[in-house]
Amino acid sequence: MSVKCDAKKAVLTVGEVAKRAGVSVATLHFYEQKGLIYSQRNAGNQRRYSREVLRRVAIIKVAQRTGIPLEQIGKALAVLPHGKNADQQDWQKLSEQWKAELDLRIAQLTDLRDQLSMCIGCGCLSMTHCPLRNPQDKLASQGSGAHFYPVEDELTETER
Repeated sequence: MSVKCDAKKAVLTVGEVAKRAGVSVATLHFYEQKGLIYSQRNAGNQRRYSREVLRRVAIIKVAQRTGIPLEQIGKALAVLPHGKNADQQDWQKLSEQWKAELDLRIAQLTDLRDQLSMCIGCGCLSMTHCPLRNPQDKLASQGSGAHFYPVEDELTETER
């Protein structure tokens, strides 16, 4: 038996939303628990969703596909008014917030790829020389072993 949705219906059941959005009921419950989507309860305590939830779920899925963490998705969705379907202008605002982060991630992955190709022949993964094995080592140039890393306030004029 298939679930039929009335296109003019003001509210949708959790099953109808899941089917139309292409996600599981459990996913909808999870999104609701995280505050990404909202429902109302009917007299029988069953979830009912307004139609704009379909657009919100679509936005969540696109953002997740690009690697945006749910916490950031939630912050971005929080600016959208409840009871209003997100429009092109809303999407522009959301996507602009994520473009800089995506550009940074692309640059980091490109650097990682390039560093990885430099290490292929070596195979050492040295603690003192390898930027992949020990990328935060700012004192490697001072030789092996532990070194004190001074805080900016503690540096002398010649060390700065």
